[in-house]
This record gives sequence, C-alpha cells and structure tokens, in this order.
Amino acid sequence: MGQPVREYLLTLCVTAAVTYLLTGPVRKFAIAAGAMPEIRARDVHREPTPRLGGIAMFGGLCAGLLVASHLTNLKSVFENSNEPRALLSGAALIWILGVLDDKWGVDALVKLGGQMIAAGVMVLQGLTILWIPIPGVGTVSLTPMQGTLLTVALVVITINAVNFVDGLDGLASGMVCIAAAAFFMYAYRMWFGYGIEAAAPATLFSVVLMGMCLGFLPHNMHPARIFMGDSGSMLIGLVMAAGAVSVTGQVDPDLLYLKAGGLREATHAMVPVYIPLLLPLTVIAVPVADLILAIVRRTWKGQSPFAADRGHLHHRLLEIGHSHSRAVLIMYFWSALIAFGAVAYSANNASMWIVLGIVLLSAFGLVLLLLPRFTPRAPQWAERMVPPRYRRLARAVVDPAGAAAEAEAAAAEEEREPVPAGINGATAIGDRSRFVDRRKANSHR
Repeated sequence: MGQPVREYLLTLCVTAAVTYLLTGPVRKFAIAAGAMPEIRARDVHREPTPRLGGIAMFGGLCAGLLVASHLTNLKSVFENSNEPRALLSGAALIWILGVLDDKWGVDALVKLGGQMIAAGVMVLQGLTILWIPIPGVGTVSLTPMQGTLLTVALVVITINAVNFVDGLDGLASGMVCIAAAAFFMYAYRMWFGYGIEAAAPATLFSVVLMGMCLGFLPHNMHPARIFMGDSGSMLIGLVMAAGAVSVTGQVDPDLLYLKAGGLREATHAMVPVYIPLLLPLTVIAVPVADLILAIVRRTWKGQSPFAADRGHLHHRLLEIGHSHSRAVLIMYFWSALIAFGAVAYSANNASMWIVLGIVLLSAFGLVLLLLPRFTPRAPQWAERMVPPRYRRLARAVVDPAGAAAEAEAAAAEEEREPVPAGINGATAIGDRSRFVDRRKANSHR
C-alpha cells in the first residue's frame, strides 16, 4: 500500500514542479505576445494582467502522465485502459481552443462547440458513461447514444462551471485543487480499499489535477502575476470531468457489491455515485451553483446566458464587504466543506458525528459570510483605543468634508480613461476599462 502512495506523491510533485517552473516563462511570453486584455467593467483588478497560464498547466499535465506511465504500479493504468490517452487527446483540443480565446477571443458558441468536440473525442476513445446506478432500480445500462450524450453534457457542464468561477486571484485553481483532493480520497478508496481496477484512472487524474493547480497557485494568488485564462480554466474543468466520468460510468456497481461484502455496505460506499452527475456536482458544488444562478439571472433579465456581469458569488462577497483574500478563503471553505463532507458521508453515512460536524461547520461558514454586516464601530471618545479599521464611521461623522472629498474621488475614478494592456501588469479579459495608468512602462512604483 505504501508504494502506490509514494508513486502518487512523486507524480503530484513532478506535475506541480513542472507547472510552477513553466509559469514564469509563460508569463513573459504572454506579455510579449500581447495576451494582456484591457480591464472589463466587472473586473476587480486595476491593471491588465497576462493570461495564457493554461500553457504551463498543460505542460504539467503532460509531465505528470509521462512520469506515471513509467512507474511500477501506475503504468498498469496505461496498459489496461485507454482512458489516459483519451484524456490527453481531449485536453489538447480544449487547451488549443483556450489559447486561441486568450489571445484573439473566440465566440461563446464556438467555444461551446469546441467543448463538445473535445468531449466527443474522449468518448470515441472509450472514456464514456456505460451505466447508471439508480437507487431502488439497480444498474441501468445505457445505449451508446445515451452514454455519449450524458458524457458530453457532464463534460460541458463541468468545464463551464469552473470557467464561470474563475473571477478572483487563486479562486478557480484553489477550489478545483480542493475538489481534486476529495475526489482522490474517494477514488483511491475504491481502487485499493475494494480492489476495483476500474477506479485507477480516476485516481491518477485527480493527482495530476492537484499538481497542476498547486504548481500554478503561487503565481496566481492575490495580487496575481498571471491568470490561467480560458486555456487553463477549461483544461482543469475537463480533467475534473474526465475523472468523474471514469469513476461513475466505468465502475461496475455489481462488482462493488461483491467487494464491499454485501448490498448494504456497497450502498453506503456508492452514496455519491448513484447518478453520474451527482459526484461532480458534489465536489464542485459551489462553481455549479454559481453557473446555475448566473444562467437564471441573465435569462431573467433577457440577456444571453453567456453575457458577462458582476453577479457571481465572489463578486457578491466583495460587495458585502469582504476583502479579496477573505472572499477567496470563504469560497475555499465552502468547497472543502461540501467536497470532503460528501466523501466522509460516503465512507460512513451512518455516523451522526459526521452529520453534526457538517452542520456545525456550515453554521460557522454562515457567520463568516455575514461578518462584515456585524463589524463593530467604536464611539468617538474611544477612537484612540481601537484599531484604525473601526474608526471609519466616526471619522466620517467628525469630518464630513473629508468624507465628501472621498466620495468625489471615487466618482472621478469611475470616469477615468481606459487602461491599455501594457507592460506594467494585468488582469482578466475585457470589453471596457475603468482606470487610467499614470506610470510609464519603466517607471518605479
């Protein structure tokens, strides 16, 4: 048991190291290539930031799979299954599409078509859903057409869920890393706990995905020096979807019944895998919820579901009063709670301690969400005895002229000229800018 863990750890470290080392050169290449769009009205950054971080992440993916294919225990995954090659083929297509979008921009419908083609390529090579375990009914075998449609739908939903949540520094990569860690625990238990070889590819995919995200995070934490762009967000979304399809649609539930020692034990083990859509929706529940809310919100307003806005969950956290870093950490917290809670519940859904722990942590998370609403403000006579962050209200009362000046400055900030995508820094993709760049390209900060 120890040797496979060491091989997984080696694969994780190689993937993370290659991604980390490639990100620096990729950033310089993105600046030289002009992949630094202007700031959009909905963005939270003040300077254009280079994209194309997905190039480094794809390099980490290739390195991780290459190393794993030469390790004693993991090479059997490549010998007994065509799924790693199917993943690499689909990832290459979605990565090329993302690079083109990061540099020149691609129409939303064209991207949707490209995502469906990448999913179809994986289906053609055997990475598809074969059956659905439904509680009370049993295992339902799918026709090739049904399996193809369900697989494509799952891949497209997961890709766009990750893409939609990529709105703050380090948010998408951190949340996907958390989901991949929970997914790895579940798939590893299926493989080595029950001896089900069909779960091996999903275990490998999760480790490689964790390495890609961990290697990119140091460059992407606030303030980000580079963004993953669509080339990165769509790539990690596809890898996550491939692992979900592999473990939910390839693992035979009847075999699990035998390995688990009975129907009751197998039912407990299969809790998150009753329906193939359930597991990916569980491990990335927050991005999927954001995706659904965005579609409903935009459709209700008569807009296209692909129209960009500032109504995402992370934008609302900033509006409530959370700082950039705190908003990201809160999203991390909820992702970890849902993903690891589902894995713990699948391991022992008869334990009330697990349910109680999830409830208590959920209450704690709600307190964190509402914390800015309850920030205390010191009275005027106690201003000198409290930290400066508690003095804003008192200062506005004492110096109304200063408060008015601050309001005028904020209004003037909104009317400034756009920031051209230059050499000084960066942010996300954009239609229109809001801030002006007062520095020369080679001036000191």
